[in-house]
Amino acid sequence: MKLYYFPVAPNPTRVLVFVREKGIDIDTEFVDLRKGEQTSDEHLARNPQGSLPVLQLDNGEYLTESLPIMEYLEELYPDPVLIGTDPLARARTREFERQVEVGILNPLARIVHATNSPLGLPARPEIAAAENARLLSAAPGIDARIGSSPFAIGDSPSVVDCTLFAGLLFGEAFGATIPDECTNIHRWYREFRKRPSTQL
Repeated sequence: MKLYYFPVAPNPTRVLVFVREKGIDIDTEFVDLRKGEQTSDEHLARNPQGSLPVLQLDNGEYLTESLPIMEYLEELYPDPVLIGTDPLARARTREFERQVEVGILNPLARIVHATNSPLGLPARPEIAAAENARLLSAAPGIDARIGSSPFAIGDSPSVVDCTLFAGLLFGEAFGATIPDECTNIHRWYREFRKRPSTQL
């Protein structure tokens, strides 16, 4: 298998961290978003949407979209478990992962691209303001749910950690942050970024 990615970009990052937490040996190939390589014929043949990440399977087929890629790898490589050990635990993990994606990763990514886009997109202050409001609304609840847990959901890493880390890393790289009052998230981020899986 091969993972096509761009470093720091949130969706490729969460899959890359997931792969590393799993301990899966996958080839990687850099697709330079800044140079527009995602719009090349070569990449569009992998993913007509022109986005990343893309996972090339051993049979030559491609999987796109972060969560389906991670769930596919979870089924192929069930140990260590990153999406729950029973039906309810898997549902709770997916539930929280979705809350983190919608409430933190997506708003931070949109704030960055509306204020300081690494891809050179024009400033859109109205989008930045709306997404900041979404972030301020969602972050306290996520902070409370993490509480004092060593990981985002319990005592071991999960797909939630991968998504939360990717969003916070991208925001930090380009000047978008969560409120200082979210002390549990800040504490979690300081600790999780020390893990070998996050050394991009």
